[in-house]
Amino acid sequence: MDGILLVDKSAGMTSHDVVDLIRRRFDIKKAGHAGTLDPAATGLLVVLIGKATKLSSQFTSGDKEYEAVMTLGRKTDSGDAEGKILSENDCRGITEEKIRDAFRSFEGETEQVPPMFSAIRHKGKRLYELARKGKEVPREPRRIRIEKLVINNIALPVIHFIVRCSKGTYIRKLCDDLGDRLGCGAHLSGLRRVSSGEFNLSDSIDMAVLKSISKAELEGRLIRI
Repeated sequence: MDGILLVDKSAGMTSHDVVDLIRRRFDIKKAGHAGTLDPAATGLLVVLIGKATKLSSQFTSGDKEYEAVMTLGRKTDSGDAEGKILSENDCRGITEEKIRDAFRSFEGETEQVPPMFSAIRHKGKRLYELARKGKEVPREPRRIRIEKLVINNIALPVIHFIVRCSKGTYIRKLCDDLGDRLGCGAHLSGLRRVSSGEFNLSDSIDMAVLKSISKAELEGRLIRI
């Protein structure tokens, strides 16, 4: 069995949890994914099965698009709702014009310092392992590209937006940086991936369906390589 399976990941599961479920449920030896989603995030997870695992770098390099929710007024150490609260501020005086100006300033080519809560290695250790111990180390900024950054709705303190970005962009860090730019702090409070490279969420299989179909039905859903 070789090919690509598009899965709509549920909240609360790690990307590895999804891959492990597929391995165990369908007795598949080789499986992996092309781009991690945080446990709290939902949406498109590109799962590579069999010989498709050899093409991982090809499928992780494409742009990603997300539907995101940001909450102003609260900054956390992880940049999302799961983290420890670092500060809380009143954001009621921030105008829509100021918010839209801040968003525009992050469009295009820019540099982003990876968050401490990430899988990047520092001297052999994952950054999130150090962060959980309360340690922070210097990180080199990385060049990223934000192709699209569109606000859908502003209902303070919550902002709904869409972002299309290059590989390696952390939406948690984008929200944290936007909060700093606005001077009130902010964190990511919702994230759903809707596309990854050439693949779209509309073609994915729901987790409930994935847990109920047969191996033959799974094989019929694979995108062949």
